[in-house]
Amino acid sequence: MKVLIQRVTQARVEVDGEIVGEINQGLLALVGIEPTDNEVTCEKMLHKVLNYRVFSDAEGRMNRSLTDAGGGLLLVSQFTLVADTQSGLRPSFSTAAPPAQGAAVFSHLVGLARYRHAHVATGRFGADMQVSLTNDGPVTFLLSI
Repeated sequence: MKVLIQRVTQARVEVDGEIVGEINQGLLALVGIEPTDNEVTCEKMLHKVLNYRVFSDAEGRMNRSLTDAGGGLLLVSQFTLVADTQSGLRPSFSTAAPPAQGAAVFSHLVGLARYRHAHVATGRFGADMQVSLTNDGPVTFLLSI
């Protein structure tokens, strides 16, 4: 699993002109799921996402996590994150989990997140989504486990 987190002042996801997920200050997390990902992977990655220190403390240092700072978490599935781009000029998606597995793992991750964090929004798995955000910093990290 790879998760690209971006610290945002706001973010939202639209599908067919309808807002399906929206947060104010917090983290936008683009989630790429691989065939080896499972419930254990979800536990480890969610712990990292919620506790990764990307928010400023009183001295302006990145010492606070989403759990510390509060704010929203917007989870968006994005299979292109796990594409194989090492050769040629066209990505291969053979390294991404099959759609049924990806949907199940993503759903499990969302359930865990909603259990552990107060404000969680999502995109729509498999949909053509338009993601809008204001990156705060900009601050962006690619997390993997």
